[in-house]
Amino acid sequence: MTTLTLQLTIDCAEPRRMVAFWSEALGYVPEPPPGGHATWREYWADMGVPAEELPSGAGETAESIVDPEGQGPRVWFQQVPESKVTKNRLHLDLKVGGGRDVSLAVRTERVTATVDRLKAAGATVQRTMDEPGMEYYAVVLQDPEGNEFCVV
Repeated sequence: MTTLTLQLTIDCAEPRRMVAFWSEALGYVPEPPPGGHATWREYWADMGVPAEELPSGAGETAESIVDPEGQGPRVWFQQVPESKVTKNRLHLDLKVGGGRDVSLAVRTERVTATVDRLKAAGATVQRTMDEPGMEYYAVVLQDPEGNEFCVV
């Protein structure tokens, strides 16, 4: 049986901007090019990828991020010409609150601190989910290109 690895691919207009934002959001690092290559573009050329298959500037800076602990999936920001048009059919939940074993006040404090950090990095708040009596607190945000994600 073949070994399965998971990569999350996010279509975007500006990979450099998305690498910076999601590195901050996830605690990941930009993935360096393999094998001592100076850039990913140089690596792809050595692999035989024709230059006409690469958008202008592709691979000159990191377009993917990795978990420095090696636990989470690689995330690749694939440059595409079209912009985001509709709601995501898949989104990320950044689970920072600690779950129901943690008091709502502490979860709210943790979520709020993360939201504030991500707003400073370029996220925008879409809505807060904190209905009275629900014992639940989460915030829906958008990354710099409008992709929705939650901080819970």
